Amino acid sequence: MRGWPLVLTLAVPAEAAATLALPGTVAGAVDASLGGEATGPAVLLGAVLLAGAAAGALAAAAGPACTADATVALRSRLLQHVLAVGPAPHGLPSGDLTSRLVGSAADAGGAFPARLGTFTALLTSLGAVVGLGVLSPWLALAFFAGVLPGIVLIRLFLRQAGQVFTRYQEVQSELAARLTGALGGLRSIHAAGAEEREAAQVLGPLPELSAAGHALWSTQRRTVWQATLLVAVVELAVLGTAGWQVASGALPPGALAAAAGWAALGVGFFEQVEALAGVAHARAGLLRVEEALARPAPRPGTRQLPDGPGELVFTEVVVRDGGATLLGPLSLTVPGGRTVALVGRSGSGKSLLAALAGRLREPDGGSVLVDGVRVDELSVPELRRAVGFAFERPVLVGATVAEALEGAGPPETRAAHADGFLALLPDGPRTPPDELRLSGGELQRLGLARLLAQRPRVMVLDDATSSLDLATEHQVTRALAEATRGHTRLIVAHRAEAAARADLVAWLDAGRLRALAPHAELATDPDYRAALVGTAAGHLSNLPPGHPSAPPKVR
Repeated sequence: MRGWPLVLTLAVPAEAAATLALPGTVAGAVDASLGGEATGPAVLLGAVLLAGAAAGALAAAAGPACTADATVALRSRLLQHVLAVGPAPHGLPSGDLTSRLVGSAADAGGAFPARLGTFTALLTSLGAVVGLGVLSPWLALAFFAGVLPGIVLIRLFLRQAGQVFTRYQEVQSELAARLTGALGGLRSIHAAGAEEREAAQVLGPLPELSAAGHALWSTQRRTVWQATLLVAVVELAVLGTAGWQVASGALPPGALAAAAGWAALGVGFFEQVEALAGVAHARAGLLRVEEALARPAPRPGTRQLPDGPGELVFTEVVVRDGGATLLGPLSLTVPGGRTVALVGRSGSGKSLLAALAGRLREPDGGSVLVDGVRVDELSVPELRRAVGFAFERPVLVGATVAEALEGAGPPETRAAHADGFLALLPDGPRTPPDELRLSGGELQRLGLARLLAQRPRVMVLDDATSSLDLATEHQVTRALAEATRGHTRLIVAHRAEAAARADLVAWLDAGRLRALAPHAELATDPDYRAALVGTAAGHLSNLPPGHPSAPPKVR
């Protein structure tokens, strides 16, 4: 952060000190004026007013700056933590995480100014009470007669408001999560004509959000009128006592002005309902940010890979979500330089197993090794050199296409059959990714080119050609086979053609390894054929070698 917190820390107490000194200064100026000596006290009064105005201006500038800096720092910390944790489940949907990143972090960013303001208001009130006591102990007693109920009122408000703010933010997050899910499936919603039903589902939390908002408003309203009544009673008691003492000659006339000012400052803390609501709001936001930060990120290792062919070994790996076992126990060896296809019905654990290879998900049990070294012991650069991914929906990150492709040149784009449409881009490799209007298949080919540029020992293709038509997929697959010769490949396969091209097929069923064998052997099982989509598995497996439609054997 910049120096704004220091400026705010100095300016707010300075403004409070000037405000606290003002009633006494006014009293001195009144008494001096009545006594015929007005110059000195008047100058002092002007200096106090000027100092208070200058400190107030600094505080007004520093407060929003502190909030902005703290919000940026919290968002950066939370974003870095979420990225470090990776795609492993946080127990929070993406919409909820977005709400915490955007909304809760902004609320929490105002914590320091809100707390400093509230603490300073409390000190100002205490200082005002001391001022009343210096004028006369009777004034302090009159003040304390009404202040004790105010303390109970403030404590009750903070507790109730904190609970309501937390619930309000939780419902906001649920609404954001539903909206994010709906936006992700917008095409399917339109295709099914389910706009009204989906809108009703997304807006389902609105009544609860409204109830939380009304509860907060009701709490503030009740506290405001109670505080207003309390302030009036206390000020009346102090002013009545001061007037009686001035009338009896126990206090000079100026003391009445001082008593009025200090009484107003003393009860001012109980009028800070908005500031107290800000403290409760900031505390609720900070709790939600800390909840998201509580999930520990996996620690990177320090080891380097020895020379090796890229053998990938899963040893008794288990993945759980709460009390449910999603995958395993499962053991599988992908021989170095060979291709293994992962086949199974939806939900069988194919993508989950593939994610374990590059620590995109941490196993809850067992281990994953590349050439005899556990992947969780590898340094981050070494893990990236060891295992690379191409996904069904790759994301292009960078200011230009060239930056997003991470060094993929003409050989890689040709192998991925991406050179044709890349040549048509208006600014070539300098085209920003947001200006691209690519089909799913074109985007997948860019992801494959990026993977080829990385040249890892183990290449994981998670449905990375699913958006290609059969003819293009066949061309791309042949080119990839040539470009990745000698590399280990783990492929999440849905089509029979992809499984037939692999050296071995790992058939997953309900998170377990049901069989490990060549496709031709497994294709006789009707359950296996049912786990594949596209061209019939049995038909392809029965084609004789050399048949024009038979898939080539890739090794």
